[in-house]
Amino acid sequence: MKKLFTMMLLFATSIIFAQGTIKGVVTDPDSNLPMPGANVMIAGTSNGTTTDFNGMFSLEVEKEQGTLVVSYVGFSQKRIKFSIQNGEVLDLGAISLEADQNALGEIVLVGRGVIDLEQGRKTPIAASTVTSEEIQRKAVGNVEFPQILKNTPNVYVSNASGGFGDSQMFVRGFGQSNTAFLLNGQPINGMEDGNMYWSNWSGLADIASAVQVQRGLGSSKLAISSVGGTVNIVTKATNKTEGGFARFMVGNGSYMKGTVSYDTGLNDNGWGFSFLLDYWQAHSKWANGTKGQGQNYFFSVGKKAGNHNFNFLLTGAPQWHDQNYSKGAALYDRYGLKYNNNYGFNNGDYLSSRRNYYHKPIVNLNWDWDISEKSNLSTVLYASFGRGGGTGTYGNGPGYINGYPNGDQDLQRGAYSASNGLIDWSYVQNVYNASLSTDANGKRYARPGDREGTVMRGSVNNHAWYGSVINYENILTDELTVNVGADIRFYKGDHFRQITDLLGLDGVQENFGGNENNIVTKTFNPGPWSSLFNYADEGDRIDYDYSENINYQGGFAQVEWANDVVSAFVQGAYSNQSYKREDRGNFEGTKKSETLNKAGYNIKAGASWMFSEGHTIFANAGDYSRQPFLDNIFNNYDDNTEIAKPEVDNEKIVGFEAGYRFQTNGFQVNLNAYYTSWENRFLGATGEYQDIQNARFIFTDIAQVHQGLELDAKYNLGNRWMVRGYATVGDWVYDGSTPVRIIDDNDNSLVETTNVDLKDVKVGQAPQTSAGLGANFQAIPNKLSVSLDWNYYTDLYGFVDVEDVAFASLNNEVYKSEELNSYSLFDLGASYSFDFGDQRFILTGNVYNILDHEYISQSDNYGYFYGNGTTWNFSAKYSF
Repeated sequence: MKKLFTMMLLFATSIIFAQGTIKGVVTDPDSNLPMPGANVMIAGTSNGTTTDFNGMFSLEVEKEQGTLVVSYVGFSQKRIKFSIQNGEVLDLGAISLEADQNALGEIVLVGRGVIDLEQGRKTPIAASTVTSEEIQRKAVGNVEFPQILKNTPNVYVSNASGGFGDSQMFVRGFGQSNTAFLLNGQPINGMEDGNMYWSNWSGLADIASAVQVQRGLGSSKLAISSVGGTVNIVTKATNKTEGGFARFMVGNGSYMKGTVSYDTGLNDNGWGFSFLLDYWQAHSKWANGTKGQGQNYFFSVGKKAGNHNFNFLLTGAPQWHDQNYSKGAALYDRYGLKYNNNYGFNNGDYLSSRRNYYHKPIVNLNWDWDISEKSNLSTVLYASFGRGGGTGTYGNGPGYINGYPNGDQDLQRGAYSASNGLIDWSYVQNVYNASLSTDANGKRYARPGDREGTVMRGSVNNHAWYGSVINYENILTDELTVNVGADIRFYKGDHFRQITDLLGLDGVQENFGGNENNIVTKTFNPGPWSSLFNYADEGDRIDYDYSENINYQGGFAQVEWANDVVSAFVQGAYSNQSYKREDRGNFEGTKKSETLNKAGYNIKAGASWMFSEGHTIFANAGDYSRQPFLDNIFNNYDDNTEIAKPEVDNEKIVGFEAGYRFQTNGFQVNLNAYYTSWENRFLGATGEYQDIQNARFIFTDIAQVHQGLELDAKYNLGNRWMVRGYATVGDWVYDGSTPVRIIDDNDNSLVETTNVDLKDVKVGQAPQTSAGLGANFQAIPNKLSVSLDWNYYTDLYGFVDVEDVAFASLNNEVYKSEELNSYSLFDLGASYSFDFGDQRFILTGNVYNILDHEYISQSDNYGYFYGNGTTWNFSAKYSF
C-alpha cells in the first residue's frame, strides 16, 4: 500500500508540473554577434534544440530543475543550472560562449604576464593554438606530445618509430634545439645544447591546458634560443571549481594507462588544491624492443588574496623506455620494418642495450599582482632537478665480437643471430666474457682501452636548474602599453658513466683520473626512481667525468601602441651567458676552465592594420645575436675544459614575415610569408681524412636560408561541422661557403685549412612542402563526435652530414641531398559522451595511420627511420 501511495504521489507531481520554457540568445564573445546553429540541450536527456539565424532558441522542459548545456564547435561548452516553475518562461538573455583559446580563464593562475601567448599582443604573428579538449581527444597516451601540433602549418614530427618520447619536432625546417619551448613562461630547452627530450615530459598531455606554436619571430619577450619559432605549453593550475575524473586507456603493444585527478575548487578563504596521478606501461610502442613504463604526478595549490594570486606547482614524469635507432635498408628488408637491433635475450631474459631512464621533478611558484587598474606584475620562480641517463655497451660492443658461430657476417658483424637479427647476450656473457684471462686473484675485468670484454654502462646526465622570469606591465594610455622584465637562469650539469651490468665480469679496468689501472666494480640500477639518489660517487665512475656551470642574465622590454585599426610594437632583449667546465676523468686532479662570458641580444618590431572589418595585414622583422651552445664551445673529448679555437662567435639570425588574416563568425583564414637567415653557425664533426683515422672537422660559418608561404583556414559550419586545412611551400637551403679546419685528434694538431661550398644544398629532416585537411563532425550533438585528419608531406630530404659535403667539395664534386619519398597519413578519431546529471562518461578512440602506410619519416648518417604503421588507443573516462 505504501509503495502504491508513493507511485501515485510521483504521478501527481508529474501532472502538476506540466512544462516550462527556457529561451535565450547565444552570442560570440568578441563581436557579440549571434551564433546560429549552436546546440542547446538538457544534461542527461535527449531534449534539445539549436539556435536560429539570430542565435535565439526556445526549449520546452519537463523538469523543475536541471542543467542547460550550450555548445558550439570551436568554443568552450557552457553549463547553466536552472530552476523553473510550472508554465513559466525563463529568459536567460544573452549567453556568451568563450573561444577555445580563452579557455585558460578556468584556472586560478598560470602567470598571465610571463606567458607570451599570441592573444597577449594586438600585433598579429603566425600562430596556432591547440586547446585541452583536442589534446585530450587526440594526443593522450601512446602518442608523442609533439603530435599535438602535427595538424598545424610547417610543424613536422618524425622518428615516431623510436621509443616512447624519442620523437623530434621541426618548425619551418628548424629542429628542436632551434625552437624555443616554454612551460608556463619557464624556458625548458636544454641549457647545454638546446635539445628537447620528450620522454622527460611524457606527462604534459595530461596536464596541458593549451599549447600554442608561434612560427618564426613569435611574441615571446625573452632572449631565448629560437630560430624556427616558439612553443608555449600552459599547464593546468589550481582549478576554480570542484571536480575530477578517472580514466583508463589501452592501446597497441599491450599499452595500458590509468589516471585519476581531483580539484577541490576555491573555498571561501581563496584556497584551492588540485592533483593528478598517472601510471602507464607497454611492451612496445610500435617497433620491437621498445618497452616502456612510467608515471606522472601533478600537485598544485592556489591562493587568491585580494589583488594577489599565488600558485605553487610540482610535477614530474619518471619513466624508462627502450630505444630503436636508424638502420640500413638491407636490415629492414631482411627482418621487417619493426626490426630493432638494440635488444636480445640473456639466458632467457629480455635485455636491451639502449634504455633511457630519467626523472625530472619541476617546481614553480607563480605570483600575479594587480597593482592597479593600469599596472600589474607577474613572476615565476622555478627549479628542476634532472636525474638519469641512457644505457649502452662499454668495452668491446656486441657488433665487434669475433667468432660468433650463428651470425651473418655479410649483413651484420658480431654477436647478432642470423635467424632473427637479435643480440645473443647469452653468448656475450657465457662464452665471450667467460673466455677473458684472469688476473692473479682470479678476477676477469673488461679493459676498454684494449677492447676486451663487454659490460653495460649508464651515461648519466644529472642537473640542477634554477631561474626566474619577471614581467611588469603598465598601461600608460588606452593605446600605449609598456612591458619590462628580467630572465635569470642558473644551471649546473654533471656528466659521467657508471656500470649497470657486468655481464658476468668482475669489474672494469682502465686509465681514469690519472690512474692507468683504475678498477671499478660497483653497479647501479638504471631506473628513474633509483637515479634520484643512487648514482655513482666519483670513485665509482668510468670513461669520463666532467661538470659545467652555465649562468644567464637577461633583461627585456616591449612597447606597443594600438587602437581599433592600427597597432605597432618594438621589443628588445639583452643578455649575458657565462660558461665554465671542470674535468675529473682525464686528469689526476680536477682541471677547471676559465669562465667565458658572451653577450647576446634580440630586437623585434612589427605593425598591423585592420583595413576593413575582419581583414588585417601585418609585418614583423627581427634581428638576433644568439650565444653558441656550450657543446660547441667545449668540443675536445680528451680535455673537456679546452675552449674551441678559433673562439666560437655568436650566431646571427635575421627574420622577416608578413601576413594577411581574415576572421568572421565561424571562419578564419591566415596567409603568411616568411624569410629567415641563420648565419655564423659552428659545427664539429669527426671522421677519417686521408690516412688519419680520427680527424676532427671544425666548421665556423655555416649558413642557412629558410623562406616560404603558409596558408591555413578553419570554418565552423553551424554546430555540427568544423573543417580546417593548411598548405605550405618552402625553399630551405644551405648558403655560401664555410671555412673548415681539419685537426688530427690523436695529437690535436692542425692538418689543413680549406673552404667548403654549401650553396644550394637542400636542408634535410623536414618536408619543405606539406598540406593537411581535418574535419570534426558532431554526429549526435553534444554526444558523438567523429574526426578525420589527413597530412601530406613532400620535398623531404635526408640528413645532411656536413662532413660529407666537405668531402664532396674537397674532391671537386657536387653534393646533393638524398630526396625521400612523399607520403600521406590518415588518422581517425571518435568520442561518445553521456551524462548522468552533472556527471559524465566519455568513451574515446583513435586510430593513427589507418591505411598502415609504409614510409620513411627521417634519415641520419646511420640509416633510415620508418614511421609507425597503424597504432590505436581507446579510453573510458568518468568525470564528476
